[in-house]
Amino acid sequence: MQAQAKAVFAHFIVGNAYGYTTTTYTQEMNLAMAAGIDGFAMNIAGDPWTEDQLDTAYGAAATLNFKLFISFDHAANDGAFGGSFTAANITAYINRYKGEPAQYLYGPDAKPVASTFEGPAHAADWVSVQQSTGCFFIPDWTSIKGAQDVKSTLAPVNGVLSWDVWPNGPTGVSSMIDTAWKSLLRPDQVYMMGVSPWFYTNLPAYSKNWLWRGDNLWHDRWQQVLEVQPDIVEILTWNDYGESHYIGPLHTENFPKGSEVYATDNPHDAWRDLLPYYIAAYKNGNSSSIPVTEEKIVWSHKINPANSGSASGTVGNDPQNPQQTTYSPGQLNLDAINLDVIVQEPSEVTVQIGDNTPTVWQANVAGPNHFLVYWNGQTGTVTYTVSRNGQTVLSTTGATITADCVNGVVNWNAVVGSSS
Repeated sequence: MQAQAKAVFAHFIVGNAYGYTTTTYTQEMNLAMAAGIDGFAMNIAGDPWTEDQLDTAYGAAATLNFKLFISFDHAANDGAFGGSFTAANITAYINRYKGEPAQYLYGPDAKPVASTFEGPAHAADWVSVQQSTGCFFIPDWTSIKGAQDVKSTLAPVNGVLSWDVWPNGPTGVSSMIDTAWKSLLRPDQVYMMGVSPWFYTNLPAYSKNWLWRGDNLWHDRWQQVLEVQPDIVEILTWNDYGESHYIGPLHTENFPKGSEVYATDNPHDAWRDLLPYYIAAYKNGNSSSIPVTEEKIVWSHKINPANSGSASGTVGNDPQNPQQTTYSPGQLNLDAINLDVIVQEPSEVTVQIGDNTPTVWQANVAGPNHFLVYWNGQTGTVTYTVSRNGQTVLSTTGATITADCVNGVVNWNAVVGSSS
């Protein structure tokens, strides 16, 4: 079903937005819009500030033509918040905001969109919610296994969102799961495709301490968006600091306990620098006709070699998932730089780590060129240079790769920067 223009949303954790004001929302919505993002999926759980924050967000978004919809976090409510979502209060939330100017509407009947993070056990509640609200329901029920179970559970919904966006093991992410989800949908149902740049979490209070492979992920996943052509894209996430896949500004006062160790002074804003090109290519249907208005270098990587300190109990893959084999984290989080260079014409790219011998790469096409640059045991500050016809056209200094780990522990989060 393609009833309206393609759209890109970023998953926004309201639980990490305590103290946000209209000014804060306006600033961040403007940042999102500058990257080509159309709106936020507002993840809510049981936080006492939820309604105040939704009121403020919807008010700010209305002045910007920025769109919002609510994503009900059943996983958090069934856990930390004790199952506070019922059909009645979900209905109340949707009915309260569905008439707001900023509410995202979908389909020929302009129904208000609602979503979830998990919660397939609550599928029956959502049947009555749909009847009481007229919502256009696109849940994330990625945990359902088995094609027939999925098909029967999805029968009443208007579409599906997949959070199955991180690789299982040392190989790169595949779009096969996306095509599998799409194959289960009727023509009148939509597919919302999840896209994420990274995953690392170490939150003892939540018994979470693992990573999934992030190398090449931001680039590969957007290439798969072009291949799959979903109706909607949801970026995971804008502000989930605890899982290291945030692309919005840092707010240390809202860091989940434990994440300050690896997220403090570690912004990921530069991942957004690639989005205007990626999103324009998605909405256009291909990347060949998207003009390059600004040449750019964007880099991301961890700063510590995998064997330079303690892993602090971190493993590769989710140890609580019986369908995943655990690895040592260094097998999945490589000693390498994810390098993206957007150029107006073919160029030469030079990468130098410390005082070591530079490596030279060829950016062969106008537009984005992606490289995975292995460290090969080298440490030091990284410099990047783009040249054409023997002349430097762009250069920037990146982060310092160091075996000197803070408190002797490897930080598996990505450092991200750009030439902007």
